[in-house]
Amino acid sequence: MMKLSRAVTALLSAAVVLGVSACSSGGGATAPVDGSWDEIVAAANEEGEVMLYSSQKPANLEALKAAFESEYPEITMSFVRGTDPEINPRVETENKTGKGIADVHMLTDAAWIDIAAKSGTYSTDLVAPNLDAPEYDRSASVIDDKFALTSAAVFALGWNTDAVPDGLSKPEDIINPAYSGKIGIVNPTGIASYVDMYRFYADTYGQDFWSQVAELGPRVYPSALGVAQALTSGEISVAPSVQPLVTEVDSGAPVDWALPSSPWGTPWYTQVLNVAPHPNAAQVLVNFMLGQEGQTALNSGYAAVLPDIPGAVARAQEITMPNTADLTPDKVREYSQQWSEVFQ
Repeated sequence: MMKLSRAVTALLSAAVVLGVSACSSGGGATAPVDGSWDEIVAAANEEGEVMLYSSQKPANLEALKAAFESEYPEITMSFVRGTDPEINPRVETENKTGKGIADVHMLTDAAWIDIAAKSGTYSTDLVAPNLDAPEYDRSASVIDDKFALTSAAVFALGWNTDAVPDGLSKPEDIINPAYSGKIGIVNPTGIASYVDMYRFYADTYGQDFWSQVAELGPRVYPSALGVAQALTSGEISVAPSVQPLVTEVDSGAPVDWALPSSPWGTPWYTQVLNVAPHPNAAQVLVNFMLGQEGQTALNSGYAAVLPDIPGAVARAQEITMPNTADLTPDKVREYSQQWSEVFQ
C-alpha cells in the first residue's frame, strides 16, 4: 500500500506540473504554481530542467551551473551564451510564437529592458524570496517586479604583462605609438551598453580619445571576452576597456588589469520568460542567482548584488543604469554608423 500511495502521489504531482507547463508547447504564457515557495520548488524538481540565456562570461555561467545543480540535483541547468543582439531576437521570436526554449533571460541592454519592463510583454512576475532579503535592497534592484538586478560588468584597463611589464594606470596610457596595432577594442555596433561605454569614455577622458585610439590601428573584437582572449594570447598588448581579468590572472595567464579612477560599468538584469517551458524551475534559478552561492558563482570579476562576495570587484547597485532615452534603437544605430566611419 505504501508503494501504491507514493506512486499515486507522484502521478498527481506530475499532472499538476504538466498542467502548468502544457501551454509552453502549444503557445501562450506559463506561470509557476499558485502556492508556497516549497510547492514551487517541488514543482521545479518535477520539471527537472531549466534553460538560461545570458551574455555573461562562459566560465561564470559554468560555475553557476555547477553550483545550482549541486544545490538542486534534480534539476539540470543548461545555458546559451551570446551577445544581447544575438539573444534578444530569439527571446522575441519565442514569445511571438509561444514556443519557449529559454526559461530565464539575463541581459544588459538598458533600452530593451526599459521597454520590456513597461510593457510586460516577455516577463512573468518574479516571486523569488531572495528578492526581499534586506541585503539585496529590492527597491534599488528590481524593475516593475519583472527584472531583477543580478550582476554588473565593471570595465577595467587590461594589458599583457609580457608586452607591458609596468602595466597601465589610466586609459590615456594606451595612446602611445608603441602600441600601434596592438590595442584591442570592442565593436559597439547594435549593442546599447557598448555605445554607452564609448560615450562615457569620450565624456570622461576627452572627446578626441577615440579618434586618437583609431589613429593607432586598433584590433576590433565582437565582445570584451574576445579582447580578454586576445590579451591572454599576446595578439594584443593593451585594452582600454575589458572585464577584470580575475579568472585569467588566477589561472596564471600573462595578463593583469586595473580599474581606472572613473570606471564604467553596465548592470545585468534577469527576467523569467512568460513562455518558459519550465516556469517553476525558472523562479528557482533566479532565486538561486540572487543568493550567496549563486552570487559567488556568477561574479568572479564582476560587481555582485550582495556584499562581501568572494571575487567580486564592486557592488552592482553602485553602477549607474545607462540613460535609456539616449540609447533608443535609432540612436544606437546612429552612433554605430559614426563609430564605423572612425574605426573601419
